[in-house]
Amino acid sequence: MTAKRTVIPAAQELDYKERPFGYVDPDSETAMVCEQDPVIRDKICSELKKIGMEVVPPSTFQEALKYMRFHIFDVIFINDEFDTGIWEVNNVLRFLEGLSMIVRRQSFVVLISNVFTTGDNLHAYNKSVNLIINKSELDETGLILKRALAEYKDFYHVFKDNIRKYGKI
Repeated sequence: MTAKRTVIPAAQELDYKERPFGYVDPDSETAMVCEQDPVIRDKICSELKKIGMEVVPPSTFQEALKYMRFHIFDVIFINDEFDTGIWEVNNVLRFLEGLSMIVRRQSFVVLISNVFTTGDNLHAYNKSVNLIINKSELDETGLILKRALAEYKDFYHVFKDNIRKYGKI
């Protein structure tokens, strides 16, 4: 019985230009904002920068998936209609749903919605996100995010410490 060998792609096959950041300080926090409305995107990016995050705003779901290939973001904002196309499937959310628990729990995911109310935990659980912010309350994004991130960090503190301790990330 022969062992299955892992094939490592040739260097020319990997395009490292698609990394969202060059090299960042390991202690810095990063965010991705998947929003196609430039006014909303700029408002969210501004709030994230105010709290010290480095931000990247992909314009398509393909670009977002390329970024996630090279980097695990601390915070991800996704509009529920972001680059959905004909079938109205949000491919970024679908990708995040398929991640292993260890990888998925590294990111705090916020869904921007026209339909669901801000802080609706039942729909957030159903959509596999940490928080929902209704578009009508985007002016309060900074305050809402600070409170929700503090709760998230308190809740997952032990989990993240243990996976770092045992080398899972």
